[in-house]
Amino acid sequence: MILENINSPEDVKKLSREGLNLLSGEIREALLHRLSDHGGHFGPNFGMVEATIALHYVFNSPEDKIVFDVSHQSNPHKMLTGRKDAYLYPEKYDDVSGYSEPSESAHDHFVIGHTSTSVSLAGGLAKGRDLKGEKGNVIAVIGDGSLSGGEAFEGLDYAGELGTNFIIVVNDNQMSIAENHGGLYRNLQELRESQGTCPCNFFKAMGLDYLYVDQGNDIGSLISAFQKVKDIDHPVVVHINTLKGKGYRPAEEHKEPWHYCAPFVIETGEPRHKPEGGEDYGTLTADYLLKKMKEDRRVVGITAGTPTVMGFTEDKRQAAGHQFVDVGIAEEHAVALASGIAANGGRPVFGVYSTFIQRAYDQLSQDLCINRNPATLLVFWGSLSAMNDVTHLCFFDIPLISNIPNMIYLAPTCKEEYFAMLEWSLHQNEHPVAIRVPANGVIHANRKIDTDYGQLNRYEVVRKGTKVALLALGSFFPLGESTARILKERAGIEATLINPRYITGTDATLLDALKADHVLVATLEDGVLDGGFGEKIARHYGTSPMKVLNFGARKEFVDRFDVTAFLRDNHLTAEQIAEDILAQL
Repeated sequence: MILENINSPEDVKKLSREGLNLLSGEIREALLHRLSDHGGHFGPNFGMVEATIALHYVFNSPEDKIVFDVSHQSNPHKMLTGRKDAYLYPEKYDDVSGYSEPSESAHDHFVIGHTSTSVSLAGGLAKGRDLKGEKGNVIAVIGDGSLSGGEAFEGLDYAGELGTNFIIVVNDNQMSIAENHGGLYRNLQELRESQGTCPCNFFKAMGLDYLYVDQGNDIGSLISAFQKVKDIDHPVVVHINTLKGKGYRPAEEHKEPWHYCAPFVIETGEPRHKPEGGEDYGTLTADYLLKKMKEDRRVVGITAGTPTVMGFTEDKRQAAGHQFVDVGIAEEHAVALASGIAANGGRPVFGVYSTFIQRAYDQLSQDLCINRNPATLLVFWGSLSAMNDVTHLCFFDIPLISNIPNMIYLAPTCKEEYFAMLEWSLHQNEHPVAIRVPANGVIHANRKIDTDYGQLNRYEVVRKGTKVALLALGSFFPLGESTARILKERAGIEATLINPRYITGTDATLLDALKADHVLVATLEDGVLDGGFGEKIARHYGTSPMKVLNFGARKEFVDRFDVTAFLRDNHLTAEQIAEDILAQL
C-alpha cells in the first residue's frame, strides 16, 4: 500500500504518475471506510483528492503555504502531511479534527471552519512574506460555493493589487452545500463551456491572471497547471473543474445529501443508524412556511446556502418557487435583504444556524435593527450541545443578538410556543424578531400558550412557589423543571418556575415582586454566561439583598468535547444546580 509509506509531501514527490494515480485510489478507499464509520464531510474531500496530490507533488509545503477555504476538504491534505494513521486505523480516527488545525501539523496555518476566508487569510500570509523579504509560494484553495461570500469578493479584490506571488485555486464542482445561486455562476459556466476563453471573465475583471483546467480530477493535467504557476511573480487564479463526491456513485449522483454524511453502509449508502421517528423543527418549519406562502404571497423564506436547516429540501424549495430565496453563502446579504423585503411590506423569514449568524453582526445592527424593520430570523441549533467542532460552536448567539437595540430575541420552550411566536412575528409590524429555535428536540406543551407577544419582556410564571425562583430559558426549561423537582425532594422547597421567553429584556415588575417572598433567583441558559441573559437579571438585582446565581457555560473555545462531561464541568446538571442553590440558602 502506497499510502502507508507517505509520511510527508516529500514521499509524494518520489512517486511515478502511475503511483500517484494509485495513491488517489487508496486515499479514497481510506476516506470511504473512515467516513462510513465516523461520518464527516464526504463530497468536498472526495472531489479534491487529485488536486491535493498535485499540489503536494509540485509545491513544497510547509515552506509553500496552502490555505484551504472552510477546510472541510482538507482530509486528503492531512493524509499526505503525516496524519495518515488517523484515516487508516479506526482507533486513531479521533486524533485529528475535520478541519485544518495548526496544533496538528506545521502544514496547517489556520483553524478554519467557516467559509469564504481562504483568499483573505492567504493574502495576509503573502503580504507577511513580502514584508519580511522571504520567498515561497502562497496558495489559497476556494470552492465555487464559497465565492458567493462577501469576504471572498473582498479578498479577490485585494489580491488583484497584490503584485506578487499569490496563487488562488478555484475548485469548481458546480455545487455549494446545495445548488449554487447568484449571477457569478453564469460566468463560471461560460468559463467551463469555453475552456476558459470566453471574453467575460470574472477573475480577470478583478485584475487577476487566469488559467483553466478542464480535467480537474486528472493528476497529470493538474500537475502541469501547477508547475506553470509555481513561483509566479503576480496573482493568478487556477480554475479547476472537478466532480464533487468523485469515486463513490451515491455521492456523485446525489451531491446535496452527500455533502456531509453520518456513518453509513458502504455497499448501499444507507445510514448505519436509522434516524428516530418523530418530529423535527426543520421539517415542521418548512411545512408551516409552505402553508403560509400559499395563504400570503408576501411570505418568503431565505437561506444563506443551508436550506435544509429550516427543512427546505429540494422538493420543498420547488414547491415554494420564488417565495424561497437562497442567496448563497452570504449571511450579511441575507439579513440586509430581509430588512429590505420587510421595509417594502414583505414577510421575510431567514433561517440560519447559530454558528453562522455571527457573520452578519453588522447587518443585524445597522441594516435591520436601526431601521426597525419587522423581519423574522430563526436561529437554529443555538445550544451548548448542538455542534462540538471549535469552528462551529453555537454558544454565542445570545450575547451577540440580545444586546442589539430594537431586536426582540425570543426563546420558546416547546413546539406550541415556537409556532405561536413565529405566527405573532409574521403578523406584527413593529420589531425585528429573532427566535431561538429549541435545540432539545420537539417537546409539546402541557400548559396554555400565549399567542400575543406584543407586550414586551413579560415573563411567564409557570409554577408559583417561594424562597427560590428558577428562570429557565428556552431549551433549558426542562432543566429548570428537573432542578425544581430535586429542590422539592431534598429540601421541601417549592421553587417558582419561570419561563422568561424574552432574551432581550427584563420583566422588572415580576422580578421586583419576587423580592417579597424569595431570597434567591437562579438563571439557566443554554449558552455562555458572559454577556448573556443571566447577567441582565443579576444587574437588575444588583443593589438589592436578592442572591442571584447564573448557570451557563464559561466563555471559551472548546473542540470535539464530550457534551455530558462538558455540561457537568460547567455545573449544568440538575443535581449540581440544586446543590449550588441549597449551598447558598
